[in-house]
Amino acid sequence: MEEFKITFLPENKSVSVDRGTDLLTASLKSGIHIYNSCGGEGVCGRCKVIVKIGDYITEDSGRISEKEREEGYVLACRTTPESDMEVLVPEESMLGDLEILTEEIKAKRLSGLYTPVEEIEEEHYKGASKILKHSPLSTKVFLKLPKPTIDDNSGDSDRLLREIKNHHKEINTIQMGLSNIKRLPRLLRESDWEVTVTLGNRNKTTEVVLIEPGDRSKENFGAAVDIGTTTIVAYLVDLNSQKVLGSKASYNPQVDFGEDVISRIIFAQHEKGLEKLHHAVIDTVNTLIDSLIKEVNFTLDDITAVVCAGNTTMTHLLLKIDPANIRKDPYIPAVNFMPVIRASEAGIKINPRGLLACLPCIGSYVGGDIAAGVLASGMDKIKDLSLFIDLGTNGEVVLGNKEWLMSCSTSAGPCFEGGGLKSGIRAMKGAIQNISIKNSSLKVETIGNLAPKGICGSGIVDIISEFLKNKIIDRSGRIKDNDVCKVRDSDGARELVLVEAKDSATGKDITVDENDIKNLIHSKGAIYTGIEVLLREVGFKKSDIKHVFIAGGLGTALNIRSAINIGLLPDLPEKSFVFLGNTSVAGARMCLLSGQAMQRVEEVANKMAYLDLSTSALFMNNYSAALFLPHTDIELFPSVKKILTSSTP
Repeated sequence: MEEFKITFLPENKSVSVDRGTDLLTASLKSGIHIYNSCGGEGVCGRCKVIVKIGDYITEDSGRISEKEREEGYVLACRTTPESDMEVLVPEESMLGDLEILTEEIKAKRLSGLYTPVEEIEEEHYKGASKILKHSPLSTKVFLKLPKPTIDDNSGDSDRLLREIKNHHKEINTIQMGLSNIKRLPRLLRESDWEVTVTLGNRNKTTEVVLIEPGDRSKENFGAAVDIGTTTIVAYLVDLNSQKVLGSKASYNPQVDFGEDVISRIIFAQHEKGLEKLHHAVIDTVNTLIDSLIKEVNFTLDDITAVVCAGNTTMTHLLLKIDPANIRKDPYIPAVNFMPVIRASEAGIKINPRGLLACLPCIGSYVGGDIAAGVLASGMDKIKDLSLFIDLGTNGEVVLGNKEWLMSCSTSAGPCFEGGGLKSGIRAMKGAIQNISIKNSSLKVETIGNLAPKGICGSGIVDIISEFLKNKIIDRSGRIKDNDVCKVRDSDGARELVLVEAKDSATGKDITVDENDIKNLIHSKGAIYTGIEVLLREVGFKKSDIKHVFIAGGLGTALNIRSAINIGLLPDLPEKSFVFLGNTSVAGARMCLLSGQAMQRVEEVANKMAYLDLSTSALFMNNYSAALFLPHTDIELFPSVKKILTSSTP
C-alpha cells in the first residue's frame, strides 16, 4: 500500500502513514495530541488544522467556515492524504501543557470562602491516621529463620511460612507462588537465612509477593492512581511512613478516541478499539510510575502494590473489559466489585507478582472514583446531611450521611472542561480561569499568567456570573448592548469579544456567544436538578445540607460565589462549601495504606443507592425550570436576588 509522509508543524514531527489514514490518526501516531471531543466522527469540529503543503481529500462536515476553508483549514478526522503533506496544528487545536493541581494553584483560594487545601489535607490525613489502622495492601517483614537441623527438617517454604505466622498471628490463610518457591532454596542459603518478605492482602488471603535477601523492610512502596476521563494522576507512596514521595500527571490519551465515556464505549466496539483504549491508559500509567521511580532511584521491583480509582467505564478499559453494556438498557457493567489481581494481568509494569486493587463501582455511571471521594470526604461517617459533587463532563452527586447514601449522575456535557464553547479549551496554561469587571473595564486572569488562549471551565462560570451581575446578559442568557465588551453578530448568534486578537496567544479573538451561554445554562441546570431531585427523593430541603464537598479539577479555581450566582450550586452559606481537590487519588491512597479504608470504601459502595435520572420523571419536570440564571424561581436563590437587585447596569 502507498505511504505518505505527514509532517506536523510547529513541532516538526513526521510520520509515515498508509493511504486512507486520516490526519487525526496520523497525529496520534506521531505523538501530537489534537483537541477533539467526538472520537473522530466529524461532529465536534475541534480538530481543525491548516494544510500548508500537499494534496488531500476532505469531507465537508459543515464545521469549517468559508473563510477558514480559504485559509486552508480542514478537520483532521475527515481528511486523508493524497501526497506527502505539511500540516500546521494551530494553537487552539493543540492539547497544551496540562495544569495539574499544583500546591500554588490549590492554595489560591478566595479569602474567607475556603479552607486552604493544605490545611484540609493535613487535617484529613492526620485524622485518618488516628481512625484507620495502618495496614497497607503490601507489607514488608524482616525474618531471621532458624537454620534446618536433623531435628527441624521442615521444607524451606514451610519454614518460611511458619516464621511469617509467628510474626503475624492474625494471619489465617497464607499462600506462596511457584516462582517464589523455585528461587527460595538458593536465596535462603546465600542470605544466611535472613530475608525480607513482602506480604500482600489479596481477597482476604495473605500471599507472599516478594522475597529479598537481608533487611529491606524499610523499602516498601506502592502507587495510588486516579484514572480520570481527562487526566491520569499517580502518587508514589512510602507504605511505611505513609508519605507521598512524588506525583505525576498526564492527559488520558483516550481523549484521542473520544472526549466522554459514551464516545469511548462506542469506539471500543470498533475492530481493535478496546485494545487501543486499554493500551492508551495502561501505557500512560506505566510511564507515570516509571518516571516517579526514576526520580527516587527505585526499580520497578520495589513497587509491590497499586490501587486505582476511576469511573465505571475507565475501570473497564483499564482492565480491558468490554464496556458495551454500560450504555445499553438496563445499563449493567461487567463488574462493580473487582477482586485484587496481579498488576501484570492488567499490563501494569511493577514487581511481576505485585498486586492491583481497583476501587468498587456503584453503577454504570457512578464509579470507584466517587466511592473514593466519599471516603476521602468522610461524609460516610458524618451525622449531618452532606452533599458531595464531582464536577466534570459527567456530574456525579452524592447526598447522605453515616446512615445512608444516595447518588446520581447527570450528563452535564463538556462545558466544565472547556468543551462545547466557541473559544473553550481545557484547564491548561493560558486558559482564562477568572475575570473581573470594574468601572466598565474587564480584566482576565489566566492559568500561568500567560497570554490568553481560550476559556476553561472555571472561566466560563466566572464570566457568565460577572456578565449577569453587570447586566451584560439577562437571566435567559441573551446578550445586551453594553460598555464593557464589543457586541457583534457571528454565525447567526450575538457574541461578546473578551480578548481581541492582538492580545491573545492564538492571534484570534476570544469570544463568548449566546450558544456558549446556552450550553453552560444546560450544563449547570443538569447539576442543580440532580441535587434537587436527590433532596426530594429522600424528603429533605436544601437548608438541611450542612456540608458541601466539591471534588474535581474544576473546583481548583472555581469561584463559589460565581457558581451560586449562575445556579450551579445551591444557595447556601459559603462556609458550607469545602474544596477537596482530587478525591479520587486521595481515596486510592487511603486504601493503599489501610485495609480498613478498603473495607470502608466497599461498605460505601454497598450501601450507596443509585438513582437513574434518565428514567426519572421528577428530573425532567424540574430540569426545564433550571434553564434560567440562576433559576426560573429566583426565590430559591435569595443571595443572588439581592445581588441582582442591587446591581446597576
